Amino acid sequence: LAEPKTLRIKTLEPVLLLGKHRFENVDVRIRVKGGGYTAQIYAIRQALAKSLVAYYQKYVDEASKNEIKSILLSYDRSLLVSDPRRCEPKKFGGKSARARFQK
Repeated sequence: LAEPKTLRIKTLEPVLLLGKHRFENVDVRIRVKGGGYTAQIYAIRQALAKSLVAYYQKYVDEASKNEIKSILLSYDRSLLVSDPRRCEPKKFGGKSARARFQK
């Protein structure tokens, strides 16, 4: 799996929080592309949490889905909600998105 032990633990956080018994019926395969090594770890972690919530919503009852969601949100909101910050595009009149050429 992931090489530094702290990142390996970060990847398995949803499993450690919710317990293995909730992942018994689920077969998970996650592919990540792009970004850096740490960003990919966080993407895997978020995909695991979101997919389990979606599985419980579709195939199990609503009460257990809400229980799982509240456990995950109380621990770390980034497990279910992605970071909206993106790279701003470059504009004319300068060398980057915000910087302008000197007069």
